[in-house]
Amino acid sequence: MLSAFVTAVRTPDLRRKILFTLWIVVLYRLGAQVPSPGVDFQNIQQCVEIATGGDAAGLYSLINLFSGGALLQLSVFAIGVIPYITASIIVQLLTVVIPKFEQLRKEGQTGQAKMTQYTRYLAVALALLQATGIAALARNRQLLQCDLPIIADESVFGLIVLVLTMTAGATLLMWFGELVTERGVGNGMSLLIFAGIAAMIPVEGNNILQSRGGVTFTLVCIAAAVIITGVVFVEQGQRRIPVQYAKRMVGRRMYGGTSTYLPLKVNQAGVIPVIFASSLLYMPFLAVQLTVGQDEPPAWQRFMTEHLMNPGSPVYILFYFALIMFFTFFYVSITFNPEDRAEEMKKYGGFIPGIRPGRPTAEYLQFVLNRITLPGSIYLGTIAVLPNVFLNAGSGSEMQSIPFGGSAVLIMVVVALDTVRQIESQLMQRNYEGFLK
Repeated sequence: MLSAFVTAVRTPDLRRKILFTLWIVVLYRLGAQVPSPGVDFQNIQQCVEIATGGDAAGLYSLINLFSGGALLQLSVFAIGVIPYITASIIVQLLTVVIPKFEQLRKEGQTGQAKMTQYTRYLAVALALLQATGIAALARNRQLLQCDLPIIADESVFGLIVLVLTMTAGATLLMWFGELVTERGVGNGMSLLIFAGIAAMIPVEGNNILQSRGGVTFTLVCIAAAVIITGVVFVEQGQRRIPVQYAKRMVGRRMYGGTSTYLPLKVNQAGVIPVIFASSLLYMPFLAVQLTVGQDEPPAWQRFMTEHLMNPGSPVYILFYFALIMFFTFFYVSITFNPEDRAEEMKKYGGFIPGIRPGRPTAEYLQFVLNRITLPGSIYLGTIAVLPNVFLNAGSGSEMQSIPFGGSAVLIMVVVALDTVRQIESQLMQRNYEGFLK
């Protein structure tokens, strides 16, 4: 693997892509440490220490997951990639409801470019809305439940500058992610989330070591290693459906007659369902904080506070698990269409041995896909809610540390494997040995 890495670095084109990706990640981490204008840096650091050390530490860690510690500090990149993820969810949901969006999805690269443009517009609008809500919470001292003033300039002009700065930071991050996807290696948004989680690991590891001792820190590391091993094992698993291509004459040449296979991964959806579900779990917190008042809270606020905002609550765990399963089936149904695959195979003379081409092939692919997606969704949900189960049992409060939790480890491993595969594919195109044996 080290020799393949050296080969990748020595390849000029691939070296430029890797260095460009690292440069974008460095810019992202620098922006995550720069406070927004009008923010009292000392007071917000004290409030963050109080909030992350209290009973709601697990919830604040979840909120901070996609921003790498930038959200609670109200930095330039405080919002992170949450608006873009939410916009992607909405646009993909609309493809099922709106016929025009469904038509755009089938138009290929041109339609996908228009869908991406709609996603950008919606992401900017959501970033503006979310920045306004965060600024209002910070001004009313409800963001971190701290009495210290975290905004030095609470005038209308100061709040407008704060909102515009965070909105511009979210838009810049969206551009960073697209640049990495086009000119770098791997999926840009996923790599930014990976960088944010990786940046929190040393801090959280040191907190566990200082507060719980070396034995607990060792046990947490062993548990994380076991989860990583299991995730890598499942991520490499796939169902290979044999495909046979019939011989056909084109002019004086004969084509086809070859055998190949159609790979269907156990986790066909990747890490996207976990990201979607985690981002939606932030909405109850924002709704409660924006509607909280001095009077007795209504029943729906009490329900959200006790269940949907408590990572150890059984309702929270079941809701999180159900969201992951739903988004797994939904995302797989969007990204893999058995009817389209069956038509492509039929067009080029391909068939599955024992299955007639056309509709029977599509039904067979749908049957196999459903049987694979179900255990894949259960696997994703189990890995994601595992730390919450430990937290609910009260036997491992240190497991609520998000960088060592199931969802964070899952995101990091899946993104790392996907990035390595992309680098490997580019190495193989140049007849070099890849990373994965």
